[in-house]
Amino acid sequence: MSLSIEELAGRYHRAWTDLDVDAIVALHTEDSVFHLHGVTDAATGRRSIRQTIVALLGLVPDLHFDAKRAYLGADHLVLEYDMSGTAGESPFICDGADVIAVRDGLVARKDTYLDLAAYQRHAGAIPLLATGV
Repeated sequence: MSLSIEELAGRYHRAWTDLDVDAIVALHTEDSVFHLHGVTDAATGRRSIRQTIVALLGLVPDLHFDAKRAYLGADHLVLEYDMSGTAGESPFICDGADVIAVRDGLVARKDTYLDLAAYQRHAGAIPLLATGV
């Protein structure tokens, strides 16, 4: 599968909006890296990425994203958004940004940066994700 940057950005955002783990993982290269900075160690490979996403959705099953801006380049994209949901019984909202390197129309590396201070003001300390890897 070799998607244009625009197609990849649209499909990837939709997959995350739909919380469709299979669709998200399918848009990563086999050796992709996903690093949710400040929350978990980098996950490498589709299996590890799947486990990280499943752990994240276990923590926040109603995870939601409101897109703000997208910056597209020949081999990268940057997405800015508001991320919200409920952690335990505490609703939260925080800014987020994804810096994504693209190879052959798929996500080769995704670095996610969240406003963890805003998250903590709403929901308390963020637990480190246990991914089992």
